Amino acid sequence: MFNPINALLGLFSYDIGIDLGTANTLVMVKGQGIVIDEPSVVAIDRETRKIQAIGAEAKQMVGRTPARIVAIRPLRDGVISDFDTTEQMLEYFINKVHREHNRFTIPRPRVVVGIPSGVTEVERRAVHDASLNAGARQCFLIEEPMAAAIGAGLQVMEPSGSMIVDIGGGTTEVAVISLGGIVASASIRIAGDEMDQNLINAVRANHNLLIGERTAEQVKMEAGSAYPLKEEREVQIRGRDLVTGLPRVVTLSTIEIRDALSSSINAIVEAVRDTIERTPPELVSDLMEHGIALVGGGAMLEGMDRRLAQDTRFRVYVADDPLTCVVRGAGEVLEHLDSLHTVLAQLSYRKMPTAI
Repeated sequence: MFNPINALLGLFSYDIGIDLGTANTLVMVKGQGIVIDEPSVVAIDRETRKIQAIGAEAKQMVGRTPARIVAIRPLRDGVISDFDTTEQMLEYFINKVHREHNRFTIPRPRVVVGIPSGVTEVERRAVHDASLNAGARQCFLIEEPMAAAIGAGLQVMEPSGSMIVDIGGGTTEVAVISLGGIVASASIRIAGDEMDQNLINAVRANHNLLIGERTAEQVKMEAGSAYPLKEEREVQIRGRDLVTGLPRVVTLSTIEIRDALSSSINAIVEAVRDTIERTPPELVSDLMEHGIALVGGGAMLEGMDRRLAQDTRFRVYVADDPLTCVVRGAGEVLEHLDSLHTVLAQLSYRKMPTAI
């Protein structure tokens, strides 16, 4: 139903799509593209509970703050773990969009936010309410695999099967989509963060060396792999010796790093296989023709596509710009809300509003 107040607010606010990720938050403005890509990190003063920094500035503080300041990630495993901090982070990003584009009014945008497919009703409501409290006049929720599929250019509204595997920071989302709905899906809380922890644990167990999350992430990005490489190589990492307490340098091979990551990679492969097993036969034949699209930060792990192709016997390909597929899909829904409103996730306690 047409609402004149909302229509008036729309003249002074940008409609935005948000990929509220465990590791990074991306914001896309309708008609302008992606304008924000920053870490989902907030630095807080322990004593006053005041926000000291948000996003990229706060990420630089991780592991380097004095005792009084703590740098936290308010989302864990794809869901809100700290409601108030998430709300303030969202408010900061919404205000930043309007401030940088010279909007001198109070921003009251419509937003589309991506959420993991496996979240509970309470967790959905938390994201919805946090967005409204952060300044949105309307909040639409979309499951991340659906948004990623739209952003990757898959024909989600057609009567044929498409499969998406979204390996993010906190969760891995697997879904088979047809006619604008998810036919079979799996959501596991094993993804990039778990791989980092695997690497930390392996270095500690095998070399008595303690490394931080940022070091583990950097090593994973530079030398991590999911499939044997044509030329294996070695990398050096720095950390603290657990015996002497002094700094030490250790050399790791890509084979050792791959072995450390194997438990998480195996869990992701198993989730994909399980989803395929639950997919109707007619759609499986479509998947054999179309292949499996791989998106998210984990899609960039070297050899991940080859490992999945080997274990599933499907063609697997990495989508264009895999890191931004979810937010681009959310932006696409904003652009065509009238025709794509059926792909939005519903809240059982409140009917989703229709497009203005």
